[in-house]
Amino acid sequence: MGILRRIDRDAELWLLLVFYVMLVATMAVEVLRRELFSYSSIWGEEIVRYAFIYLAWIGAAAAVKERAHIRIDVVMHYLSPRPKALLYIFGDLVMFIVAIIALYWSLETVHISAKFGSVTDGLRISKVWFLMSVPLGFALIIWRLLQSFRRDLRSLKDGTPVYQGDTLFD
Repeated sequence: MGILRRIDRDAELWLLLVFYVMLVATMAVEVLRRELFSYSSIWGEEIVRYAFIYLAWIGAAAAVKERAHIRIDVVMHYLSPRPKALLYIFGDLVMFIVAIIALYWSLETVHISAKFGSVTDGLRISKVWFLMSVPLGFALIIWRLLQSFRRDLRSLKDGTPVYQGDTLFD
């Protein structure tokens, strides 16, 4: 298996793991510091906050990839493969348009922050690194939606059942 194929398959999972471990480890250290030494740092709270933000946006892209995002799919049980594929494509198209608009506006925010050189309160590093989580998340979502379009159009053409992802409750 090629490296690009492996990155495509597992990138979000590894990034989620990294940010989750960072969040939990930093939070544990900060709780211990606060309880044992009656001292806490501002940088710990910032690391946890920004790790959580990255976690949310990367998780959103992973959910789009696996079609694991929240949806009401009662109607889907009564549709044949072709209308089901068309409905999924329509839903992804709406999400794609929203993601393109959101990507544009989130890049504007990053640009303004870079232009004025804003920094975080505790870490004193450029906010651009943290504000980039939003356009990065939307870029990943757009990439996963493009892959979903390709997969669904192939199912539509072949007449095979469309990929529905995992269900939350059975």
